[in-house]
Amino acid sequence: MEALLQDLLGENLLTTIVYCSLPLVFILVYALLAILGEVKISAWMQDRLGPMRTGPWGIIQPLADVLKLLQKEDTTPGTANKPLYNLAAFLPFMASYATFAVLPFSSEYVGADLNLGAFYLIAVSSIAVVGIIMAGWSSNNKYSLYGAVRSAAQIISYEVPAAMAVLIIVLFVGSLNLSDITVAQEGGFWNWFVFGGPKGEVTLADGGVISASWANIVYFPLFGATFLIYYVAGLAETNRTPFDIPEAESELVSGYHTEYSGMKFAMFFMAEYANMFVVSAVAVILFFGGWQSPYGTTIGDLAGIRWLGAVEEFGWFTVKGLFFVFVMIWLRWTLPRLRVDQLMHVCWKVLIPATFAIALVVGALVLVV
Repeated sequence: MEALLQDLLGENLLTTIVYCSLPLVFILVYALLAILGEVKISAWMQDRLGPMRTGPWGIIQPLADVLKLLQKEDTTPGTANKPLYNLAAFLPFMASYATFAVLPFSSEYVGADLNLGAFYLIAVSSIAVVGIIMAGWSSNNKYSLYGAVRSAAQIISYEVPAAMAVLIIVLFVGSLNLSDITVAQEGGFWNWFVFGGPKGEVTLADGGVISASWANIVYFPLFGATFLIYYVAGLAETNRTPFDIPEAESELVSGYHTEYSGMKFAMFFMAEYANMFVVSAVAVILFFGGWQSPYGTTIGDLAGIRWLGAVEEFGWFTVKGLFFVFVMIWLRWTLPRLRVDQLMHVCWKVLIPATFAIALVVGALVLVV
């Protein structure tokens, strides 16, 4: 314990602070861009301009919205359970922020390169539902409680196919380390798992070797279906359309955050946008090569400039993640909301049986081939 304290409070303190702060800075900048993307993409799809008055073409509208929320009065219902009410606003964001610790943004930057990274990701991300239930119950509002119960049922249900989709890739790679899963897809986009996985021998960071060949193309439909299952489950876990029944405005006012205002209200939306990127980033890591470039190398590696290679890897990872965030926004303004019975039918009678079937087939192929 003394050695750990010395390590944290000694010469590595600055490094620890920087490593902890970088994801927060990324989330804040990304959230502003995502909000701007949300309003502009929805405007484009509905044949209108969207916000145009705040800054050139309305590009600083998200910043104005954040400043507005910061200045709003922080109200608390008189009948609310105040300690739980106040804590609940921060738990979902804390869970989202904690998941960024294991995301490998590049080969040079991984907050915590855990051997159980995938397990940590599944475990920590589930904490958000605790904050949602606390928010709904402590608000002492029937609409908030209805939204919280809906959200709990939805997130807990869809965590099963999402976790199974992650484990299918883990089963193939033989490692829970997210960096190992990324390294297993090096060599070009044809080696990404969404296209069937590596076509030759790959040495992982822990010294393990994946022996593969062009016969791996048999995994193409299996991993492609696994990606679709994971992404649909991820939409449900982030409460995005068509799975936004926990905060259905036409039925529940605003769901579990009906009674929240000011910065607490902003924290819920910050958590939602952070979760959107986490879900998209995990999809990129598992199926689209993570930080790997489509052509198998980076300009920095070719030029022998290490920092440039790391920057380019970060760029590829971020661009891929933002693309899938764009798809989430696109779907929101395209699809109608599901009913509760339809939502549960999709999960328990379609996605879960499909993931278990794919896991059995992939397990048998890994064992035999």
